[in-house]
Amino acid sequence: MPIHFAAARKGAISPLQRALTLPEIQAPANDEAIERGDDRLLYAALRHFGECGIGAARQARRQAEKAFFSGDRKSYDWWVSICRTLDRRMAAELARTLDSTDKITK
Repeated sequence: MPIHFAAARKGAISPLQRALTLPEIQAPANDEAIERGDDRLLYAALRHFGECGIGAARQARRQAEKAFFSGDRKSYDWWVSICRTLDRRMAAELARTLDSTDKITK
């Protein structure tokens, strides 16, 4: 009868130890560390999304551009915030574009 050698395993990597150890809690993959914002803004963004569907961020961008070029800063800030809530990259692109436009006109 042959004798087989089975080397000892480290306790941290044994199958039993892995099964009994709780996994480390990690942030969800889609969590982009969005800051806790105003609940009123979140409600408005969700409502806007419900009305406009998948193009809601694009529509919010158009509203922000319209407010910017008409000189309504308060309305511009509101629509940019809604756009940022729905699509952060689009809002950043909008801010970059309008900042460069604003510098050219001054």
